[in-house]
Amino acid sequence: MNFIFSHIKWIMLVSGIITCSMILSALHPSLGLTLTFGETLSGDLSNIIVRNWGALIALVGGMLIYGAYNEPNRNLVLVVASISKSTFVILNLIYGSAYFAKSGLALVFDSALVIIFVLYLLLHKPNK
Repeated sequence: MNFIFSHIKWIMLVSGIITCSMILSALHPSLGLTLTFGETLSGDLSNIIVRNWGALIALVGGMLIYGAYNEPNRNLVLVVASISKSTFVILNLIYGSAYFAKSGLALVFDSALVIIFVLYLLLHKPNK
């Protein structure tokens, strides 16, 4: 536990940078989907949904970077990131088993981060 508490800034910074990489899906939806799931969608609706999805994930990454350096906002950032990442994991476990070969690494990464973030939120006692 002490490792998490003493390194949360770096955990948030590195995970934020990696999470920000999903901006690729906002910029190039078919490439983002192919890299993440091994398949792609087409059409205008796909462009709207996938670009928005990529932008929102990148925004969570930016929040993690911000929270790494802004301790007063850290808990809120970790709650938002945990909810976002948990949603991705749960939806993939329910609907995405066909994509595990491609999405598996992201699922493990996000699951580990949710565990770390929730442990930090539940067990960390801030200095007053």
